[in-house]
Amino acid sequence: MALARFDGTVTLVTGASRGIGFAVAERLVAEGGSVVITGRHQEGLDEALATLGPAASAVAGRADDPEHRAAVFAHIAQRHGRLDHLVNNAGINPAYGPALEVDPAAARKILEVNVIAALEWSRDAVHAGLAGAIVNIASVSGVAASPNISFYGVSKAALINLTMQLAEELAPAIRVNAVAPAVVKTRFARALYEGHEQEAASAYPLRRLGEPADIAGPVSFLLSTDAAWITGQTILIDGGASIRPIG
Repeated sequence: MALARFDGTVTLVTGASRGIGFAVAERLVAEGGSVVITGRHQEGLDEALATLGPAASAVAGRADDPEHRAAVFAHIAQRHGRLDHLVNNAGINPAYGPALEVDPAAARKILEVNVIAALEWSRDAVHAGLAGAIVNIASVSGVAASPNISFYGVSKAALINLTMQLAEELAPAIRVNAVAPAVVKTRFARALYEGHEQEAASAYPLRRLGEPADIAGPVSFLLSTDAAWITGQTILIDGGASIRPIG
């Protein structure tokens, strides 16, 4: 890749052992950056590091664990002595079905990981001297009703609003944006397409589901100085689904 927009920069990407987070980390490394990735399991992180190479390092732990966050920022300070960007990608969805049927404990856990943890990662990153941009990985389920993943959509709507709040509070020093993907072919989303991918893809004018690389490109753009006058925005990445008429 000819671009070298991230030479000399350090980006923290949460939930990046696979899927969208890994694709983002891979794109940033390809453009000259260093990355620190997180994930729950060391084995998955080791597999990711084998592909990402020496520009990457990892710390295992749960996204909503304060001790894990502290260990990550200590690692960043020791290894790099700086932090330029943050990508809040870690997320969960342990509950499928209508909102009124979601177990309250599951709802609280979804909010803890998808919203409150993103706030805490952002707060800690700012305290660690983050000097560039934050990108939050939201979802199209956060901008419309989302049958079967209803409370996940509620959490992503909150994350989109948090993006706007942080953009206002951290300007002009730090830009904060989000992307809102539709269905992307990852292990996380496979319940939404596995066994009926062609049918699922027919909902999109581009006639295919997303790939992790489709999200990594817009994220790298939002982190880069090419997006220097963009903050508080959420970019829909949905294969054109949102342009289709209702009915």
